[in-house]
Order: sequence, then C-alpha cells, then structure tokens
Amino acid sequence: MIFPKDLGENVQLIELFDLGMEQRTGSYVLLEDEITVIETSASPSIAYLLEGLEYLNISLAEIKYIVVTHIHLDHAGGVGLLLEKCPNAKVIVHPRGKRHLIDPTRLIAGAKAVYGNQFNRLFDPILPVPEERLLTKEDGDILQISNNRTLTFFDTPGHAKHHFSIYDSYSNGIFTGDTIGVYYPYTKAYGFEFVLPSTSPNQFDPNAMLESINRIERLNMAKIYFGHYGKSDNPSYIIEQIRYWLPKFVEAGEKVIEANPSESFEAKTALLTDKLNKMVRAFLKDKGIDDSHNVYKHIQIDMPICSMGIVDYLSK
Repeated sequence: MIFPKDLGENVQLIELFDLGMEQRTGSYVLLEDEITVIETSASPSIAYLLEGLEYLNISLAEIKYIVVTHIHLDHAGGVGLLLEKCPNAKVIVHPRGKRHLIDPTRLIAGAKAVYGNQFNRLFDPILPVPEERLLTKEDGDILQISNNRTLTFFDTPGHAKHHFSIYDSYSNGIFTGDTIGVYYPYTKAYGFEFVLPSTSPNQFDPNAMLESINRIERLNMAKIYFGHYGKSDNPSYIIEQIRYWLPKFVEAGEKVIEANPSESFEAKTALLTDKLNKMVRAFLKDKGIDDSHNVYKHIQIDMPICSMGIVDYLSK
C-alpha cells in the first residue's frame, strides 16, 4: 500500500517509484476546494499515484487540475493515462509544451533515442491529451484553487524551454520541477541536504537556468518542492549549492571538449560522465558517504543524462 507523506499545509507527497526506485519522483496533491495534482511521472508510475489517491480517500472525479511543470516524460509521460481516469480534470502545461501533449510523437521518438530498448519498460504507454482538456498558463498567470490558496506560474527556462515553476501562496513554497535541480533526500541522514543541477538535453542553458534561479530567489519563498524528490525548508542553502555546482559542471564539459575535439558526441559524454562522477563522489566522501551508499543509484542515472545535455549545449 502506498502511504502518502503529509508535508503540512494541505500538501501530500505520493511516492511514484519512477524507474522502480524509491525517493526518485513524486506527485504532490493539494487538498483544496479544487483538488490539484502536480506532476505525474511516467505511465508505469500511475498505478502508485492512483493507490496514493485512494489512501487519501480522493475520488478521481474530484480532481480538478493536473499540472505538469514541463513535458519531459519523467514528469508528464503519464498525464494522458491519468487524465483518462479523471473525468472532470484539466491538464495545465507551459504554452511551449501544449502541442507535444496533444501529439506526443516527438516526445516518444526523443525518449527512444536515449533509452533504446528500455523505452517500453520505462515509459509505455504515452497517451495524447485531448486539446479541449488542456489549459496553458503564461508567465505570471494565476490559478485560485481555494479561498486561501492561489498558484502563480512563472516561466523558468534553463532545464527546458517548456518549463514553468509554480508559486504557492498558502505554503509560501514553489514547485520547481527540475529548474533548481535534483534533490537527494538520502543525505539528510548525514546532516546535510544535497542537490545537483539537472542539465539534461536538449534545451539546457546554464545562463537561463541561473536567471530563473535568481527570479525564484526573489520570491523569498520558505520551501522548495522538487520534482526529484521531496521538500526542502532551506531554499537559500539549496540555491547556494546549485550556484556552486552549475559552473563546475559546465567547466568540466569545456575541459573534456577542449581535450578531445575529434571524439564523437558519445565519447565526449562518456568522458564527462566519468569526470562528473568523480567530482561528486569526492564531495560526498568528504561528507562521510561511502561508495556503496544508495544515493549513488540515483546519481549514476543522472550523470550520463547531465553530461549529454552539457556536451549538446557546448557543441552548439
């Protein structure tokens, strides 16, 4: 049975076991007059989301809005499948992502290029969303879901051009998808919070990411709700870490490309992955985390994807 985690202030976090892993991807449920779900993960995660909603005693007919921060499949791949089961819900998406939810052909092709024969296990099925059930939110648009709670949508590129972050007036928190990186809650047992930038292809832009982070910081929010995974009550510390790691990631990519100009994209990506893994391991080892720790199961997935995005960005 899936037991949602009560984060306070009418926010519940449902574990979605993305890629079959714990503390990888979650869905946030806002228990207001108009029940709102933020993030769905991929289709194999929908069964867990439904189980969590059942535990919360939420009828699928009660769900009014399903919000996806961006259209990458680990955040929005399951939205069509979930929508089929929620007869009164509308899907809210960034304007740049709308057409890809209506026709996910390019999303599917892109994922197959990256994941190959693992695609079906990780993402299938990806169902189109009917246009009449889609809403877009422009920068600064709001959505009131109760008398006490208003959501404000901010265009926050850097990870992707089709990305918005959602400020929540009631909790003074913000749902950031991947804009402020990947949060690794395993390290909290060691007395510190750990986050790394998410630089996946093919729209990664470090300058845009920093501008988005600066904009979010000016909101003076009290907490960050991550797509991967969970909540931090220390936004300043989190942002400080991203500002530390992001230039180091890009600089590492520049050095790899400079030293290996004639190598293929795949070879440069592999070299950069190794370099980033060593950097991160050295940092975590200094914090007392050994090489066998669970956090590396997540990092080993993230670093190749981050490397692809950095090499792609620098190659352009």
